[in-house]
Amino acid sequence: MELLRQRRTERGSADWFTGEVFLEVLLPARPGEVGLLLVRFAPGGRTHWHAHPQGQVLHVVEGVGLAQSRGQEARLLLPGDVVLFAPGEEHWHGAAPGRFMAHLALQGADPQGRTAYWGDPVAEEDYLRAAEEAGA
Repeated sequence: MELLRQRRTERGSADWFTGEVFLEVLLPARPGEVGLLLVRFAPGGRTHWHAHPQGQVLHVVEGVGLAQSRGQEARLLLPGDVVLFAPGEEHWHGAAPGRFMAHLALQGADPQGRTAYWGDPVAEEDYLRAAEEAGA
């Protein structure tokens, strides 16, 4: 058995997130293995567009959020929801306007240890339109 206890919460980088986002690495992703994070989003906080080489699984633990894949409608996220993103599927996710949201994120690392490929920020007008379309 291995017990991992020493963790700390870090602010999400402005290179990858818009707004206030906090990450806690529960299980570091090593090359060819999976990692687990607890991600907390303040109202309006969200990821930039990104994709994962091994795909990603999200489990919403609290709050109200949004997720959207490129070219698809945004989806409302509620506690208990599980979201599956296929390898290479470009997407973003975060809190709904005026709401906090937290999720667990499970993702694999490629042979070089990368878990995500980051793109452009989600424009504010696109975020607000997605929230309205999803009923947030």
